[in-house]
Amino acid sequence: MNIFITRLKELRKSKNVTQKQTAEEIDIAERQYQKYELGENKPSYDVLIALADYFGVSLDYLVGRSDEPTVHGKTEREHRTTL
Repeated sequence: MNIFITRLKELRKSKNVTQKQTAEEIDIAERQYQKYELGENKPSYDVLIALADYFGVSLDYLVGRSDEPTVHGKTEREHRTTL
């Protein structure tokens, strides 16, 4: 299974939220979010950022480029605001 799909599901479940709640929080349709978890569609750059922010992880972690959920101890949002 694709690491992005695995991490997306794990993050959502660890936050104890539904697919619908996640979709609402990042302002997309529930079916669109479901397609990401099923691997039927890939999210846009803007949606990836929204997902990383919502789950408090780095983009690299979300897409499998890193096993470290945060950027040097900061969430992706905190890291970007200090740049």
